[in-house]
Amino acid sequence: MSLHQPDVNEVSPMDQEITRWINAPAGNFAALDMATVAVTRYGVPLLVLLVVAQWWGRQDRPHLRHTCVAAGLSFLVGLGFNQMVLLFVQRARPYDAGVSHLIIERSADWSFPSDHSTASFAIAAAFLLHGFRGRGSALLVAALVVGLSRVYVGTHYVTDVLGGAATGIVAAILVCLLYREGTRADRLVTGIL
Repeated sequence: MSLHQPDVNEVSPMDQEITRWINAPAGNFAALDMATVAVTRYGVPLLVLLVVAQWWGRQDRPHLRHTCVAAGLSFLVGLGFNQMVLLFVQRARPYDAGVSHLIIERSADWSFPSDHSTASFAIAAAFLLHGFRGRGSALLVAALVVGLSRVYVGTHYVTDVLGGAATGIVAAILVCLLYREGTRADRLVTGIL
């Protein structure tokens, strides 16, 4: 069988059923559809803007700036991980397999893992790992909403979102271990503006 053919048998029945359940209201409730489509389109850019806006925060500025840089690096490393995963896992989108009803435009790439989830969870995990519990928790809730929106609009399976969350969290852990606060490079970057 070609890797390019959609095959619903590659996805567990439980994943299919949960995906169907979350996607079931799509197209039936205009206000919910509009809100969810807005989250799926603008959620990640808004999270990035929230991180950028914190650059000028007054509380513990060097640590906050270090965290902002770590969040950006986690975002990029997570998306890099996803590109490596796509070399080995080429899962068809749920709408191509007849599992979901799509209410946004079609995606050109494979379904697993979700880049939106990777980006969102990488940002949230970076803030949590750097001790910003309140901000990190709020970002984590936002990441969950973004991930669920991707299933609701019909473009991902639940496990695509979980896989994206995992690559984002792993990326944030890796960045936390390798990008050390207070190094010369960190002081140079966090001293900008």
